[in-house]
Amino acid sequence: MTLMTPKVPAPEQFTDAEAAVARLIELYETATDFLSTAFESVMQNGTQDGVRYRAFYPEIRFVNPSYTQVDSRLSFGHVSEPGTYVSTITRPDLFRHYLEQQIALLIRNHGQPVAIGASDTPIPVHFAVANRSDVTVPQEGAAGFVLRDLFDVPDLATTNDDIVNGTYQPTDGVGPLALFTAQRVDYSLARLSHYTATDAEHFQNHVLFTNYQFYVSEFEAYARDMLADPASGYTSFVSTGNHEITDAQADIATTAKMPQMPTYHLKRPDGNGITLVNIGVGPSNAKTATDHIAVLRPHAWLMVGHCAGLRNTQSLGDFVLAHAYLREDHVLDDDLPIWTPIPALAEIQVALEKAVADVTELEGYDLKRIMRTGTVATIDNRNWELRDQSGPVQRLSQSRAVALDMESATIAANGYRFRVPYGTLLCVSDKPLHGELKLPGMASDFYRTQVSRHLQIGIKAMEDLRSMPLERLHSRKLRSFDETAFL
Repeated sequence: MTLMTPKVPAPEQFTDAEAAVARLIELYETATDFLSTAFESVMQNGTQDGVRYRAFYPEIRFVNPSYTQVDSRLSFGHVSEPGTYVSTITRPDLFRHYLEQQIALLIRNHGQPVAIGASDTPIPVHFAVANRSDVTVPQEGAAGFVLRDLFDVPDLATTNDDIVNGTYQPTDGVGPLALFTAQRVDYSLARLSHYTATDAEHFQNHVLFTNYQFYVSEFEAYARDMLADPASGYTSFVSTGNHEITDAQADIATTAKMPQMPTYHLKRPDGNGITLVNIGVGPSNAKTATDHIAVLRPHAWLMVGHCAGLRNTQSLGDFVLAHAYLREDHVLDDDLPIWTPIPALAEIQVALEKAVADVTELEGYDLKRIMRTGTVATIDNRNWELRDQSGPVQRLSQSRAVALDMESATIAANGYRFRVPYGTLLCVSDKPLHGELKLPGMASDFYRTQVSRHLQIGIKAMEDLRSMPLERLHSRKLRSFDETAFL
């Protein structure tokens, strides 16, 4: 067997973050160009006996020689013990700003260089050609050759979440620098494109999740207002199908087939705009969306959707600010034990409460008329009301829950798990325990009056969080005992 590989530079040490990332980009482009060219050649000209093609992800390698204590206030940008730390990297062009920031912090906090070179992790051919719209890797058996005989394919051993879940076992004493391996990131980038019908490059650092399509039209209207205002800082709006407009009056092309989770992006040049994801109804979609968006390392994500109010003192249209979560969604039980507390994050809570006050023009004790803070229960059975209510109602009462939905605890729990600041502000759309079911006429009137105000609150909260220093927003509360250096 002859193994064909591209010629790449030997590992080199860098004390300049920009130069280090430039080398990562060079290594990655060399590797993916090699695999893309080889794949196209095989598809057009057939295979060569005994020849296999392989290229490797670039890696960042860092050696910390001592126990020198760094600033104890820092939550990221450093390692806790002497040793060697390595992470494979993909799409360094997409993550350029993030990588420059994280590498610079590591060099500055420890006074040591980083080494950039090729790793020993092969790049699957599927991911190498992912950005080539004119190239598609066929399903196994569809081509005239066995794909895995010639190229590497995705490996589950390097795409799982053992690092973020705290189950990773270092080999040869080498620890990870980042929460995700390159293959894990590549997998999620591909899934994001599939589920949202927008490319990863459009995602912004602040993500709003909703469970109703009604929010989308309001978001588009807001985006057009922002594009019409040169002082807003927003420069374009992207809808499904990667249709992008910069003119407030421009038409947006429609997508023939809507994706599972339609996603829209109000962009700023620095990436600090707002992304809205309509995850639909259910914890499975909520987990899927957050599983993949997490690799983009957003600065915050918030749930702004509808819920069932559980207290007779609540009215339709009231808000619920979650400060605790009752997890009965079950989709994360194998990744995050049910006994794990999901704490409210002060920075997010303050931003949301302030936004409610600003939009409603109520404050202090008067704010309690329309907003309640308490436990939000998330359940995986949409028609839980149709069962004997004695069991569920007793648990809800014992948990002091004030609202119930199917997504919020999942989003919060995955935020906790992935170290992404999270929060929830829901709007009461029905009260099933008190005979106020969501019927068609009532629902239409409710949506018409409440959606715009609710979305405005979510946006204002994000804009407030945008002005907050990263080290304050990404606090130590979300970091575990033995944490990775990279955010």
